Amino acid sequence: MSLSVLLDMMADARPDQVALGTLEDGLTCAQLRSAAIRGSAGLRPTERRTVVYVGVNGIDFSVALWSAVLAGMSFCPLNYRLSAAQLRRLLDAVPDPLVLVGDGYESLLADCPAPTRSLTGFSTTACDHTAGVPAAPPVGDDEGSVLLFTSGTASTPKAVVLSQANLLSYVLETVDFGSAEPGDAIVVSMPPYHIAGLNAALTNPYAGRRVVYLPNFDAATWLELVRRESITHAMVVPTMLARILEFLGGALAEVPSLRTLSYGGARMPRAVLEGALAAFPSVDFVNAYGLTETSSTIALLGPADHRAAAASNDPLGRARLSSVGRPLPGIEIEVRSGAGALQPPGLTGELWVRGPQISGQYLEQGSVLDEYGWFPTRDRARVDAEGYIYVEGRADDTIIRGGENIAPTEIEEVLIAHEEIVDAAVIGRPDEEWGERILAAIVLAPGASLDADAVRDHARDRLRSSRTPDDVVFVDALPYTSTGKLIRRDLARVISRAHPARPGPSADGTASRG
Repeated sequence: MSLSVLLDMMADARPDQVALGTLEDGLTCAQLRSAAIRGSAGLRPTERRTVVYVGVNGIDFSVALWSAVLAGMSFCPLNYRLSAAQLRRLLDAVPDPLVLVGDGYESLLADCPAPTRSLTGFSTTACDHTAGVPAAPPVGDDEGSVLLFTSGTASTPKAVVLSQANLLSYVLETVDFGSAEPGDAIVVSMPPYHIAGLNAALTNPYAGRRVVYLPNFDAATWLELVRRESITHAMVVPTMLARILEFLGGALAEVPSLRTLSYGGARMPRAVLEGALAAFPSVDFVNAYGLTETSSTIALLGPADHRAAAASNDPLGRARLSSVGRPLPGIEIEVRSGAGALQPPGLTGELWVRGPQISGQYLEQGSVLDEYGWFPTRDRARVDAEGYIYVEGRADDTIIRGGENIAPTEIEEVLIAHEEIVDAAVIGRPDEEWGERILAAIVLAPGASLDADAVRDHARDRLRSSRTPDDVVFVDALPYTSTGKLIRRDLARVISRAHPARPGPSADGTASRG
């Protein structure tokens, strides 16, 4: 079954319902299908294999995606924030690209050898004269796919291949057709090259929920849009939520229409989440955990879990706010040791997942699924006795100090909890005696007077001495992707320009070498 079935279901069941944009000038479901049919008719004669999209999220993006689906072509949205050289390297990996370019990004592709077309008016031109639009020719189940490049926070980005079967499985397993309430609308501020941004174009119209795009996130604009468009649902990454809280300055959000706020894509600091729960007291919170290779979400921490954890006076109960929840229907999980043995509840290992929405396939590398269809997420995690998953960071980020495996996120959470610390990142550095030393890069709040000794004391009081940072440096900011993921491979550059930390005793008794 092709993804085009979803488009037909929407257009046949709700032809006059606005699917994308504002109620005044958005596209209805019928207009979206007509636009996709006309768009596919313009793509097919090019005989190219892949539609590459370089532009912001918006109606044009959705029309381009469905046009590629109907044309039987693969679809590959690229990060428009990259440099021309970076975009060229990614384009070189894409098979037979035809590039659709948004306004303002033409210069990035000035020397692109692939054929390019402007996105200006792509959606409006395509949906003109909706009556009498010829049907698109049938597309095989194995024709076309979605190519998404990983964020490359630790290494070179890789192109993940998501088949139509993977994406269909995700939509059909997680969304009931037409399940949205009348008037439901979601604001999408995730970029189109992120799996959440792409799936928003599939799942929300399928559910009957209108999609309103905010291409360039700004806290004030986001709040104003939620109020003006009576938004009922939203998804943000942690950095967006932190900016909203900063803008509110301790006040309530006052967004009466908003019912559900989902977050994901990166680590959510406990202080930010607790602040958000206070600022949005009537809103249901959902933590969605997934990867590009898994076609988006594979586990959820739902509203009831958030409420119970937030109200708990038990530290263990409140700690569930740090969980990513339990697996979705159709998803199996295992936690394995380095030797491949299954880990019992409570013990940390690598998270493996299996299910029909799991791809585990890369454009150049091929499939990395094992012989039984299990995908190694490369995330270190543990599962408690009730099946809740706790992700402790990437396996590649693990610090091995004196033979002990240490998850940086455990230390980072403790550091960020300090009132004078705005942000923190922890990495390992080579050490002849311990194997690796723990280095903490700290971003201080304006006017803070914290020094290296105080940072270590704060950590030592809450963690074992082996997890106390050996070295502390102070930096102006940490490197993040646009979706809030820490770029650990860029930390060395940031640290090299760090403010020197005042020497003091470190965890192993030596002086700080910040």
